[in-house]
Amino acid sequence: MEVAVVLEQCLSPVPGGTGRYSAELARSLVRPPGIDVRGWVAWHRHTTAAQVPGVRGPRRLPLARRPLVAAWERGVGPAPRRADLVHAPTLLFPPRRGRPLVVTIHDAVPWTHPETLTPRGVRWHRSMAERAAEQADAVVVPTRAVEAALRPHVRLPRVEVVGEGVAAVLTGPVPDAEARADRLGLPPGGYLLSLATLEPRKGLDVLLAALALPGAPDLPLLVAGQAGWGGVDPLRRAAELGLPPGRVRVLGRVTDEDLAVLLARATVLVVPSRAEGFGLPVLEGMAAGVPVVTSDDPALLEVGDGATRTAPVGDAPALARVLGEVVGEPGARAEMVAAGRQVSAAATWDRAADRLVELYAELCG
Repeated sequence: MEVAVVLEQCLSPVPGGTGRYSAELARSLVRPPGIDVRGWVAWHRHTTAAQVPGVRGPRRLPLARRPLVAAWERGVGPAPRRADLVHAPTLLFPPRRGRPLVVTIHDAVPWTHPETLTPRGVRWHRSMAERAAEQADAVVVPTRAVEAALRPHVRLPRVEVVGEGVAAVLTGPVPDAEARADRLGLPPGGYLLSLATLEPRKGLDVLLAALALPGAPDLPLLVAGQAGWGGVDPLRRAAELGLPPGRVRVLGRVTDEDLAVLLARATVLVVPSRAEGFGLPVLEGMAAGVPVVTSDDPALLEVGDGATRTAPVGDAPALARVLGEVVGEPGARAEMVAAGRQVSAAATWDRAADRLVELYAELCG
């Protein structure tokens, strides 16, 4: 069976979590026997970021990104060729063209939290999700929370809940870890870590407000992630809140090897999002042996599965209190680490791939 996987998100200026999902999904599909995976992208001069080990290609379609997006919005334009099935890991998907089409919808944010997206983003995601519901043979969602949140808004076809996993590089030893830690300037006394695209939905403003309150741990905060939309400026906001210079550091986008070192040495990973579909950093933190504190967003609760500590969405005082408790209780952190490793061990990309291959076989008959 030849499966075409759309890897265009890997070439986006801000790939984010869906870019990692796209690459890891394609990589995991190579393992099951009888599956031939080829990546497809828009016409780019350079496609290195969409090259996945074991995956053929990527092949380039005869339209650049912008006109391809415009065409696919209208259900027309070029599509992957000679494939038995197409899987679009985001809502950017091609015309069906007579073979099974699978589309992943990552969250219901355009309906449940439209204020956290641009107006254009809300319109585009709603329109494409509705089109996917009409044209796809199956929709994949990462959590039961997403399925429940989508159903009041979209008439879904067959829905499969397929979780995610953790890239091996994030949990294995990094040979030059000390050199990387020195180059990154990691604080020797520990630190809080945030992994997220810098945009309003991720709740970084709530975390910064929490750090300015009594009871919050006196640890620096390292922020790893690219700037998104919304003008989120952690350093400016930290200064406005009266946090001392150097208390917050923005690292930007980091390599997987640097991320592995960041995770391994963090005191607590903090995920204060207002809304998520899965929250891959939660799983990555647990797999790396880091205590994880999140908001009580339904998807984050589902992924954490009782191994994390939580605070209500948007509640800075509660977040400050929870962080203070976790940092101040070594025994509690050890219990969280043990529970997190157990939860994360059951969530792997191989398991996701096996379920998807079963789905593909059913759809192809």
